[in-house]
Amino acid sequence: MTKQIQFFDTTLRDGEQTIGVNFNVEQKNAIAKQLENWGVDVIEAGFPVASKEDFDAVQAVARAVKKVRVTGLARARKGDIDACVKATADAAHKQIHVFIATSPIHRDSKLHMTKAQAIDSITEHVTYAHKFFDIVEFSPEDATRTEPDFLVDSIQAAIDAGATVINIPDTVGYTNPVEFAALFKNLRENIPAFDDITFSVHCHDDLGMAVANSLASIENGATRIEGTINGIGERAGNAALEEVAVAMYVRKDYYDAENNINMKETKKTSDMISDYAKMPVPHNKAVVGANAFAHESGIHQDGMLKNPQTYEILTPESVGAAKTSLPLGKLSGSHAVMDKLNEMGFSVDREAMKAIFPVFKDCADHTDIVSEEDLTRIMSQIHATNEVSA
Repeated sequence: MTKQIQFFDTTLRDGEQTIGVNFNVEQKNAIAKQLENWGVDVIEAGFPVASKEDFDAVQAVARAVKKVRVTGLARARKGDIDACVKATADAAHKQIHVFIATSPIHRDSKLHMTKAQAIDSITEHVTYAHKFFDIVEFSPEDATRTEPDFLVDSIQAAIDAGATVINIPDTVGYTNPVEFAALFKNLRENIPAFDDITFSVHCHDDLGMAVANSLASIENGATRIEGTINGIGERAGNAALEEVAVAMYVRKDYYDAENNINMKETKKTSDMISDYAKMPVPHNKAVVGANAFAHESGIHQDGMLKNPQTYEILTPESVGAAKTSLPLGKLSGSHAVMDKLNEMGFSVDREAMKAIFPVFKDCADHTDIVSEEDLTRIMSQIHATNEVSA
């Protein structure tokens, strides 16, 4: 049976923790509506207890969207939970996300708690949250650096207290796909209700493996992926949800999983986040970068002109991007140059290219990209030379 994978977007919460990023309420509303159009299942709209502005933003988003589920983040504290209750009161669909750190370094250095105290806090606060929310998501922060046995104990305590979603955060981007698989194997073997619980993952990109770890979790029992658009977020950021979505789309043969993402809204969603965050998308960024569907190498261009599938596993149209481009530079071959000249209205065949291509190469050696103006100048030069020769 094909799995259904939920997408949990935390662009408005963890994404806003990116240094220098500060979305206003109007922008958060617009982002939330676009995320709903894109097809996410859950929007983490903020951390309501953090500030009045954050509370107001969560409340505004809760009122603005109708199909997607809205959540606020809460530490294992009753005041945090109360703020989430109030902020999401008007949401058509809602849940809460409660967390407490469980790793030794966090228990000892940050919380100054024993294991027993951490378990007591999980039980107390998940139970309290469950009074107000049918869906309570619990996260053992820094799960991937938590002792395997204690991770099981923490999760079981949350389930016993009423949690129906368990999120496994790789809070500092520490783990790798093989270790993530082992973590899930341990949970499956030791959590009796594993198949009745929605298991989620929240991966950070400190070692560049957030998307790979998220995809590995799908193979090993997770049915919800948390992340952000363009991978923005704390430090090196989060799993880029558009990359996870496209990997599932292109490799559906491997992952055998579905989701509700409207792929054609991907580029529009990415552009909105880039604009509001004032963070340009790197040109070489997968899926949404300016170079994602551009080919300059002569070998690649020749292949693309003969059959686009030689070098393109995903069409730009499928993610709402502009058409494939074949920018002309010093690595371009005569086939691409001839094709471009004919597209511009010049009648050029392979015989003509014997004279044109050396002039093109000389031009390309002295510029980054050969423009249409450059090509027009080259053709004028060739034409003038032919007239003189005649």
